[in-house]
Amino acid sequence: MQFTQGMEYFFSGFKLISQKGLKRFVLIPLTINVLLFGSSLFFLYGWLTDGFAYMNSLLPDWLSWLEWLMWPIAVLVILFSYSMLFTVITNFIAAPFNGLLSEKVELYLTGQKINDDSLFDTMKDVPRMLGREWTKLCYYLPRAIGFFILLWILPVIGQVLWVLFTCWMYAVQYEDYAFDNHKISFNEMKDDLKQKQTLSYGFGLAVMILTAIPFVNLIVMPVAVCGGTRLWVDNYRSKYRS
Repeated sequence: MQFTQGMEYFFSGFKLISQKGLKRFVLIPLTINVLLFGSSLFFLYGWLTDGFAYMNSLLPDWLSWLEWLMWPIAVLVILFSYSMLFTVITNFIAAPFNGLLSEKVELYLTGQKINDDSLFDTMKDVPRMLGREWTKLCYYLPRAIGFFILLWILPVIGQVLWVLFTCWMYAVQYEDYAFDNHKISFNEMKDDLKQKQTLSYGFGLAVMILTAIPFVNLIVMPVAVCGGTRLWVDNYRSKYRS
């Protein structure tokens, strides 16, 4: 089943990040994620604590029990929403290193170099990589706003749509590095992913769940890059490489 295969591709990233020859390329994106994501978790916890203390002070005594109902719902929604937005920002900063990691994972899996570019040529590609992240950000933000509104005004349906959108965006974010390394356009990449949507949704769901788990989420970025690259190699690479 493609859905479970998609999840398996993500989890295969845990094995890949520990492989000899790949560890050093994991270090920089991992460090970026730990510093940015880790420090922001403390801010998020403080914001939630203060916010609920204020909301609780507004409730009459006979409704104080609502705090116990509101906490788990709000925490889940905020964690998933915050994690997705922060992931987009973090990956914007780490894009050149994630692209390099994806390239080395593909070399490890196939034994074939993507290209023979020198370090200088790779550095020249950085603006293109950042431009690609900007394209993803522009794709994400208006849709996120729309689905976030539906999240609050459509009970159950809004929550389901938000989860599906989040899964899709995680798949787009992390499967795209291998496509971009081969200079495949963003629109063509999306069309390819849509041909195997169930695979991408399974991959995205695994990323979403682990991204919402404090401390575990610190290593999700390099794991997802590795898993997404393996997914590319097995399912899309043959279309573009002989």
